[in-house]
Amino acid sequence: MHTGTTVRSAARRARAAPAAAPVAWVLPLLLVCSSVCEAGAGPFGIDHEWNYDNGGIWNRRYQNALVYGLIGGEVAGALWEGGETRFGRTLWRSVDASAGAGLIALGLKYAFSRVRPIDSHDDPNLWFKGHGNQSFPSGEVTAVSAIVTPVVLEYGHDHLTACALELLPVYDALARMKVQAHWQSDVIAGFALGTGIGWWVHRNPHPFVLSVMPHGIYVGIGTHLGR
Repeated sequence: MHTGTTVRSAARRARAAPAAAPVAWVLPLLLVCSSVCEAGAGPFGIDHEWNYDNGGIWNRRYQNALVYGLIGGEVAGALWEGGETRFGRTLWRSVDASAGAGLIALGLKYAFSRVRPIDSHDDPNLWFKGHGNQSFPSGEVTAVSAIVTPVVLEYGHDHLTACALELLPVYDALARMKVQAHWQSDVIAGFALGTGIGWWVHRNPHPFVLSVMPHGIYVGIGTHLGR
């Protein structure tokens, strides 16, 4: 029973990947196109400071609501569903992806210690400055990308609307640049890191965090409560 389920799930993941893969280019292409008329510096030659805008949909509280809402949602949903449903296993892969990508992003922030735009006087070449400078890569774009990627890859083939979830990291990337928290290359790197780790964990039929959980968690809280 479990073997058949695993094989079917792996087949679905293999079919979903080609359908969802083009979405992974949305953010890099958007940012490159937005920079065509304004060349900059940085590793891709596109980094430049945007005019500060913390109003409307770009307000910091909406950014926080997105990131913490997604993190809370993936954890709560994974605990509720457990690992015996397709949706539950997908959420546990999102947990794996966001945890793994988040740790890597944190290490890179300390390693590169890049100065944020708001503190740089429009100089994107300030690397290895220490003292809490953590612009590269964007941790929030990394997290959002890592959370949505397993869901997009799992369901994108069956429901193309699932690909619309990729708009969330695009929004977060734009918002982070609007408040001068990140350069273009920061958010592109965060998107690539989160998407890459999300793709990698999606290929794993046995989510790691779920594998170390007690049986009660594997079955799912919803099952215990008789959903």
